[in-house]
Amino acid sequence: MPPDLPRTAPPDSPDTGASTSVFAHEADSAAPPAGRRPPRPLLPAQRIRWGLLAIAVGAVVAALVTMLISGFRSSHGLEAHDPGSTEPTGRAHSAFGSARPGDCLTWSSPKALDLTKVNCADKHLFEVTAEIDLSKYPGKEFGPGSRFPDMLRFSELRDEHCAPAAAAYLGGKLDPRGRFVVGIINPGEPGWAHGDRTIRCGLQVVSATGSASQQAVGRVRDSDQSRTFEVGQCVGIAQSLPTNEPVDCAKPHAYEVMSVEDLGSHFTGGPPAKDEQDKFMQDACGKVINDYLGGQDALLAKTLTAFWDSIDARSWLVGSRRLNCFVGKGSQDGFSTITGPAKADILIDGQAPVPPPTSGRSTPAPLPGAAPPR
Repeated sequence: MPPDLPRTAPPDSPDTGASTSVFAHEADSAAPPAGRRPPRPLLPAQRIRWGLLAIAVGAVVAALVTMLISGFRSSHGLEAHDPGSTEPTGRAHSAFGSARPGDCLTWSSPKALDLTKVNCADKHLFEVTAEIDLSKYPGKEFGPGSRFPDMLRFSELRDEHCAPAAAAYLGGKLDPRGRFVVGIINPGEPGWAHGDRTIRCGLQVVSATGSASQQAVGRVRDSDQSRTFEVGQCVGIAQSLPTNEPVDCAKPHAYEVMSVEDLGSHFTGGPPAKDEQDKFMQDACGKVINDYLGGQDALLAKTLTAFWDSIDARSWLVGSRRLNCFVGKGSQDGFSTITGPAKADILIDGQAPVPPPTSGRSTPAPLPGAAPPR
């Protein structure tokens, strides 16, 4: 049986419809002031939904900014500087020049530029969706002797050509909130100087910091595109925000994954309402707290919070069905920095957690976007 989890939202909880719910140890609720409707019987962490939505939006913005700054500096559009070679030769250029839609590519290091083709059933970093020869476009911008485009121009080309190419490749079924994003690999300055004007569009997994080092297995069209992580993985943190990149739990991180839940096993029709998803995930994550940490008391003793995301209608309609149960701790700026796996001794912002009193009222710790309890 799952623990008896709190079910009442605190007064003054802004409900903006953001997509995260959280378990939190609940203080006794006072009656609402006259003229104000009682809080809805949902979780206390509705209070932080707008904060986590801001975090999610901020992470996306951070990823876009980082990609604009560093994503197209290398000779192949990877995250590395061109090593200075003058001839477009070697495995990198061979794989790049022969890559066709449906091919999968990988590289051992962004600095190595050793682009190679692999079977899409194996781990890879990039699935090609289109090859586009820019020399066929009218005008002089991409003609003989033209300058190698800067990173901003390649970003524009990605949006102009690769975004619609991805939509066509997947039959319109790219999850806008999923783990895959549209990417581009350019021919590099040496290749450009030798007349190569072909770009490769594709799909890849990119973290909030702009890193494209996360591998995928299988073709995107055959995959559940949900942005989920494996049980026991920890997700990194930077400036109080999750990086969406797995890290060793011994290193600083934002939260840890307790489970992967398949909503498709329970909801078989159209997109379920968020309240229905919350109820399902509350029960599922409640059971996980018992199995993963030994019960809600262990969660409270470490002053941690369990939470999850939700699946919106657009994601559901393209086939995304999975959500994670996470454990972490909020702060006024987003997330606290946790060091160590949740099952063992941890540090929160460099300090050992102080358990709440075992008797009397217990007050939840401040959560992302929430005012301190009064």
